Amino acid sequence: MRPPKGRTWARRGCTPVVRVTAAISPRVSVAALLAIGPRQRPRLIYRTLRPRRDRRRKGFSEADYAALIDAAHQQLGGPIVLVWDNLNTHVSAAIVQMVAARPWLTVFRLPPYAPELNPVERVWAHLKRSLANLTKHTIAELTALVKTRLRRMQYRPGLLVGFLASTGLDLGSFL
Repeated sequence: MRPPKGRTWARRGCTPVVRVTAAISPRVSVAALLAIGPRQRPRLIYRTLRPRRDRRRKGFSEADYAALIDAAHQQLGGPIVLVWDNLNTHVSAAIVQMVAARPWLTVFRLPPYAPELNPVERVWAHLKRSLANLTKHTIAELTALVKTRLRRMQYRPGLLVGFLASTGLDLGSFL
């Protein structure tokens, strides 16, 4: 996958060039959830994952998603209603067992091919836009930058409310 590109300005006749080295070919996987609760500001909870050579899977596994949900439950301190897209990892047998083993977790699935209903897709779009035309030479630098940008989003509740509102879903019953 190519790095995200954005528009930039330069002097007339001097085309700006952003060089990307092949040293950044590994990927940084990120999983996130937007949490809302009664009389609370929205919260963004995320985890990053740098693939290791001994891992079979490049992205998040079922165990990684379970750890993220358990961490969210611990931070939020109450039952969770999770609205998930139809990623193949989200519908696997291991996830079904994980959901069944947690009585405080209720899962609803979004319809297939409906990214406009998923507020986390807005988080990814905002993150990618903020990374446009930036180059990092190591995967550690890229991971640190991604975490910094996500941390900035965590402290902007108005932005998170906008991500939730842009879906057009009626979330009043959860508030």
